[in-house]
Amino acid sequence: MKQALAQAKRAYRLGEVPIGCVIVHDGKVIGRGYNRRNTDKNTLCHAEITAIRRASKVMGDWRLEGCTMYVTLEPCQMCAGACVQSRIDRVVIGCMSPKSGCAGSIINLLQMDEFNHKTEITRDILTEECSGLLTKFFEELRIRNKAEKSINSGDCTQNDN
Repeated sequence: MKQALAQAKRAYRLGEVPIGCVIVHDGKVIGRGYNRRNTDKNTLCHAEITAIRRASKVMGDWRLEGCTMYVTLEPCQMCAGACVQSRIDRVVIGCMSPKSGCAGSIINLLQMDEFNHKTEITRDILTEECSGLLTKFFEELRIRNKAEKSINSGDCTQNDN
């Protein structure tokens, strides 16, 4: 999870929502990713999707059986679906996402009986570090947005006469 946090910090430095992910096979990291949706102007550029793409190249297969994904924030519906589709064995989650999480918060796509693959889930690993980075990011974003709104609204006390 510490390596996933390092990826999240890369996103943070870009001004992206700080979410990071690594995929491990036989004790070796084979895929890394961090959120780049705004940077790349692409809704598919989630940390998990990038890590899955890279891990698949290393494995030489779309099936990531025998792999564990470590992700700092509970996957959304797209990323949880990608975990099921890629046959990832286990997902380790730093902190849950009550408004968009699909590994137990809103729905648990990773363990639905109706799907042909179920993924083992481990939750709340390095939770304080993972959630703390997100909290810090959104606090700073609110401050920036408030300052920007103030500048753009023409908030000035000068007399234009």
